[in-house]
Amino acid sequence: MTGISFTAGMKLLREKNYEAVYAQSIEALKVDEKNPLPFFLLGVLAADTGSHQKALEFFGKAVEHEPGNVHYQTYYAKALVGLGQNEQAKSHADKAANIGTNDALLADMIGVTYSRTGFHELAVPFFERAVKLNPLWANFHFNLGASAEFIGDFKKARTAYSNTLSIDPSFYLAWFSLTHLEKQSADNNKLSQLIESFERAAGNVDGQLLLGHSAAKTLEDLGRYEESFDWLKKGKKDKNRQVKYDHQNLAALFEAVKKASNLGGPSVGQAIAASDFIPIFVIGLPRTGTTLVDRILSSHKQVRSAGELNIFSVLAKVATGMPVNMEFDANVFLRSDAMSAKNVGENYIARTKDLAQGASHLVDKMPFNFLYAGLIHRALPNARIIALRRGAMDSCLSNYRQLFASHNHNHDYAFDLKDTATFYREFDGLISHWRRTLPPDRFMEVAYEDIVYDQENQTRKLLNFCSLDWDEACMRFHENVAPVSTASAVQVRKPLYSGSIGRWKKYGHKLDKLKAALGDLAD
Repeated sequence: MTGISFTAGMKLLREKNYEAVYAQSIEALKVDEKNPLPFFLLGVLAADTGSHQKALEFFGKAVEHEPGNVHYQTYYAKALVGLGQNEQAKSHADKAANIGTNDALLADMIGVTYSRTGFHELAVPFFERAVKLNPLWANFHFNLGASAEFIGDFKKARTAYSNTLSIDPSFYLAWFSLTHLEKQSADNNKLSQLIESFERAAGNVDGQLLLGHSAAKTLEDLGRYEESFDWLKKGKKDKNRQVKYDHQNLAALFEAVKKASNLGGPSVGQAIAASDFIPIFVIGLPRTGTTLVDRILSSHKQVRSAGELNIFSVLAKVATGMPVNMEFDANVFLRSDAMSAKNVGENYIARTKDLAQGASHLVDKMPFNFLYAGLIHRALPNARIIALRRGAMDSCLSNYRQLFASHNHNHDYAFDLKDTATFYREFDGLISHWRRTLPPDRFMEVAYEDIVYDQENQTRKLLNFCSLDWDEACMRFHENVAPVSTASAVQVRKPLYSGSIGRWKKYGHKLDKLKAALGDLAD
């Protein structure tokens, strides 16, 4: 081959000598415009410098010219999943897997793609391979632990998280994951280590956030609720200052959503409206039972779960000409009159039907789709939308107690209890709006508490709403072996329990300000 080599190119990229990579790659393409290597190197350069769409194009060219190269397929899959193109990402991860690799980093990358597309059972063997090839890389152990946890192999997860910390004690996310994997007890906890690590992490905002949550979880498990709350507040303090939550943007968003309802808008046509494929959207605030309902429904023989998909929001953003990212955007709703509901509906069906694996119903459990309920009904009039409700005090506390992904600013309200209460009030108002405007055979509310205390009757109502016959397996949802990649991965593998109902009362006066902020909604 003329010009730059793979080894030399990757070395230059590690050194961030981008000018040399670019110049040598262009020269190589002048000699041979079908040479895959320069396209690959330009793809890595583009990804490193934040040009993700351009990186995707370059990796696509590399794969086109040499489909049997595991590096090209792996990086292409990674770029695809990074832009939310999960089906194609999984397809190219499969191709990379079939080619095979003895490179630890590539094995880990394939595992990450499988993990991010929801195929944790496929990810585990690749993470295990990465660990075997390079047992001293902490991140490989952590990734193995996360996917093992999601498929319910808690023993393997515990070992992997412990191995992560033995290599790198400052891997704070591993402390958090290990603490949340099982209930902490008086003779089996890491509280002193967590507190020591918290003090050493002074100035590390994200580190103290993780450790503060871990200490709070431990103290709550030990029944020391007020101390637990103090550690939550302590761990979140600096992150809350860093975030500076914007209440005006929040109010503008919810107002735009309501204005965009336009439920009498154009139909997607009989082909989709009369389809025998029924999407079920499970929506609601996080940590209020959405995963529970997903597991109940997906235990039915005619239902599959796709997990938390961002497909509908992406399609809505594309259809309204807005940037495709994970952030809430009021402009999507303000411009929704120009959206082709027919195209969005057809594209959604096209991108999700294979995930159902032949089942007639598919559960899309993205909680924040509560913002899109009106647009969902316009685009998919055959879809069922199930909104989870939970007592306001428990809802707000559970969101405040939860550590959401810090790179996703949609959850920034949860760094402060008053902000959480404000978000809850907006949410409650929007659900009331959907109750008034969406047809009752397409929109249903269900209370988490009712499911816990009256499981069979509530399950029958859910199945009837979704036009499904009774299936006894739905009562044994905890036996469902499908992966769970949410914060409820541990809880939903156990039978129903009522211990989390009224949890807020255990925190005493610490939640007085939350109760005042919720006002008439407090319970």
